[in-house]
Amino acid sequence: MKFFRLLTPLLLTIVAILCFAPAAWAFCGFYVAKADTKLYNKASQVVIARDDEHTVLTMANDFQGEVKDFAIVVPVPTVLQKEQVRVTEPKIIERLDAFSAPRLVEYFDSDPCAVTDSVNLPAAAPRSRAVSQEAEKTSDRSLGVTVEARFNVGEYDIVILSAKESGGLETWLKRNGYKIPRGAKQLLKPYIRSSMKFFVAKVNLDKFEKSGYQFLRPLQISYQSPKFMLPIRLGMINATTEQDLIVYILSPQGQAEITNYRTVKIPSNTNIPLFVKDEFGEFYKSMFQTVYTKEDRKVGFLEYAWDMSSCDPCSADPLTQEELKQAGVFWLDDNSGSNLPASPSFRRPSPRSNVFISRLHVRYSRDKFPEDLIFQQTANSESFQGRYVLQHPFQGELKCQAGREYKQSLPKRFEQEAQTLAKLTNWNIQDIRNKMKLSVGNLTYSWWENLLSWVRLY
Repeated sequence: MKFFRLLTPLLLTIVAILCFAPAAWAFCGFYVAKADTKLYNKASQVVIARDDEHTVLTMANDFQGEVKDFAIVVPVPTVLQKEQVRVTEPKIIERLDAFSAPRLVEYFDSDPCAVTDSVNLPAAAPRSRAVSQEAEKTSDRSLGVTVEARFNVGEYDIVILSAKESGGLETWLKRNGYKIPRGAKQLLKPYIRSSMKFFVAKVNLDKFEKSGYQFLRPLQISYQSPKFMLPIRLGMINATTEQDLIVYILSPQGQAEITNYRTVKIPSNTNIPLFVKDEFGEFYKSMFQTVYTKEDRKVGFLEYAWDMSSCDPCSADPLTQEELKQAGVFWLDDNSGSNLPASPSFRRPSPRSNVFISRLHVRYSRDKFPEDLIFQQTANSESFQGRYVLQHPFQGELKCQAGREYKQSLPKRFEQEAQTLAKLTNWNIQDIRNKMKLSVGNLTYSWWENLLSWVRLY
């Protein structure tokens, strides 16, 4: 069984936004690279669009092997009907990943001898863009399992089950051809005690062959419940190592956070050496592992929080309204429910256009994350992004006093960047200095000798 796996994202075109105001960096600059999920071999991704007590949950997978062996079991708070389930395209999750990924930006120092009026410098402009079938219900009294609903959506055969005890549920799944791993019984118990239902899907081979798709498409479910949670324990059954989970929470309010584990912002807005431009992926993985270890491996990290109508700098274009609807956003307008699954008892709110995204990154294991993730929405609309800065020194002639002072300040700045990088990643400081020497070797003066002099003086 694979739980919450995403197809490998396609390589997206790099998008840049210009901002010529290095003295007031805020959230601008030349976008250079992003740390998206392609950095991780197996990063599960889930999209949760939620307002009030209504949730649209999108799950995708990177299942490898014979599709006949695929099975997914997801605890859900209510019995789902066919109109509450659909398949969608993996591109939507790829778009969310690209839009919210931690990013590398760069600035170029202006000529310190030139007289400029910073008030007249251009600011970065925000980028914006704008059936049902009565299910057959049967029960196996000896196992304590009830089939609450049974239907087909796209290439998936789906049943909704309730159960009285985990052993019976495990036996029922195996009898009915679902290949589940050993150890499922113990992990199913807490969900049964909580009276949760089970969304169970496997591939309809005939429909999959006729569909023409090479990969299984994401499943999207819609339901109404006061529970704002994501079950992760079943995903640990076969796990031999820590697992990465990226959760994109879309809300009309503000930031979302985990309530039963601490939510910590990823280190951000730091200047790092220029050579990292060619090693940004390795930098981000090392930095994440370092801070993850420092936090005792049991926190969730906020990597991005932003109003989805804009981005600064943009690592991908903001999603269109149609794309947001495909991602599960149901509150955009009165007609947005026409092509989205909806809970039969759900009353659509008044029209709104705001969508706020929170990107949460959880690296979890059995011992550090014994509970499923519980979330809450907040009114905090503060923007945040994992953002790392390359600051290129000016390389022209420096004949004025300000230029000479600027030149003398560079060794200290470079050493600070080296120390910052070493602290973030645990990389060897001398290796960092050696790489820095090579990366700025085309300057018209030798900053390295100046750096050594500065280190001796201080």
